[in-house]
Amino acid sequence: MERLHKAEEEALTGPDFAHVRSWIFDLDNTLYRADNGVFAQIEARMTDYVERLLNLPRHAARTVQKDLYRQYGTTLNGLMREHDCDAEEYLAYVHDIDLGDLGADPGLKAALARLPGRRFVFTNGCANHAARILDRIGLADSFDAVWDIRSMGFSPKPMMEAYTQVMAAGAVEGPEAAMFDDIARNLVPARALGMTTVWLKTDAPWGKHGPLMDVAPGDIEHETDNLTQFLNTIRI
Repeated sequence: MERLHKAEEEALTGPDFAHVRSWIFDLDNTLYRADNGVFAQIEARMTDYVERLLNLPRHAARTVQKDLYRQYGTTLNGLMREHDCDAEEYLAYVHDIDLGDLGADPGLKAALARLPGRRFVFTNGCANHAARILDRIGLADSFDAVWDIRSMGFSPKPMMEAYTQVMAAGAVEGPEAAMFDDIARNLVPARALGMTTVWLKTDAPWGKHGPLMDVAPGDIEHETDNLTQFLNTIRI
């Protein structure tokens, strides 16, 4: 009974999302826990690819990888601009990972299902990777569309072009949208476009890297370390 009263109280006092009709979610480290090793595998294969492509020692390849990520938003974008990298080859290689430790998340599935309007995945990864992840965690039918790096014309988050391209494709109005991401700087353009922003806080080291963009007060409106719990307490 006490738990029921708490749920009823949160439904009345939780963050107000009643205006939201487009729900936009990052994929990696947002729709699954950041500590399960999935993205660590991707990051290691990014270093492998840079090491092989540029014929560098591994420690140097990792430095180059991170420098490109900071400067261009993704390692791929940097490799394409500076080294004429084959994007499809890169995407296939870095996402060829073991998803055996990922399992279905019925709690998150139910939390997503109660959201009014449309739901989207917005990822700097590729659609094939997103499809594999969503299938493993039982969310393959929970989203209206997946916007991947190809949808953005290979201009990744947090570049403003990425957001305007996918919003136009999905006929999304910023003031009626909410965006969820584990990288705080990826939420800065979303807020500038009028979206409600939610930061999924993790201790993952890659969350501290990326393009050097300031995150100002007001860019991040809400924070949580538990997406399912947060979605179950918002007012819709």
